[in-house]
Amino acid sequence: MSELTAPHGDRRPVAYLNEKFLNSPDARAIRILSEFLEPLAHFRRENIRDTVVFFGSARIRETGPMANYYQDARSLARLLTEWAEQFANSTHRFVVCSGGGPGIMEAANRGASEAGGKTIGLNIGLPFEQFPNAYITPELSFEFHYFFMRKFWFAYLSKALVVFPGGFGTLDEMMEILTLTQTQKLAKKITIVLYGSAYWKEIVNFDALVRHGMISSQDLELFHYADTPEAAFDLLKTGLEVYAQQTETPEMPAIAHSRNPHKPGGAG
Repeated sequence: MSELTAPHGDRRPVAYLNEKFLNSPDARAIRILSEFLEPLAHFRRENIRDTVVFFGSARIRETGPMANYYQDARSLARLLTEWAEQFANSTHRFVVCSGGGPGIMEAANRGASEAGGKTIGLNIGLPFEQFPNAYITPELSFEFHYFFMRKFWFAYLSKALVVFPGGFGTLDEMMEILTLTQTQKLAKKITIVLYGSAYWKEIVNFDALVRHGMISSQDLELFHYADTPEAAFDLLKTGLEVYAQQTETPEMPAIAHSRNPHKPGGAG
């Protein structure tokens, strides 16, 4: 029987309920847009104004090699969340956000949760299955398919970034934020802290990049090093007080309106 003569009971579903279509290559743009709109709706509902993002390896655990970084990320997230509580009124400020998985991501969400704050996890589906950790606020736990949409949400609400030791993924995320900052594609001042100076100076020779003319000496001022939770907290606190505490947050239309919607982070 042709589609034109099919009885009413056999009518095809409307497009937005057609699972076969939604999972097809033709609907890729809809799936991408969904990974923007669903988090946006949750952030509005939970009154999230801005974030502090923690990057770092999923392989660093609570015990074992480099476990000190797990404990330091946990402590730093707790300090930051306790401090940010003073700004909470109609919105939540400087909410700890991680990639949602294990390791440093878990430590950051754990510290924020132990301090009684909301905390965000932007998880990504991977072949070796990265599952969301248990410390993310349930309403703020997201699952992404597209890396670029996940990285968009890292950048869009962030007012500060802490980068703990990590591998390819951490380097990718860190360099993207550094590039956006260097090229002034973020219409806001973001404080960037590289945690573990010995590690980062061994892994990335920024001085050599200057020496070879690949970056300018001024680009070294885009970030700071820290080796204790207290030192990192002082850098974050100073940066957030100077550049972010009083600024509007146009990223969330329900809270404020953007004056420059073309840049991640708008006018904030």
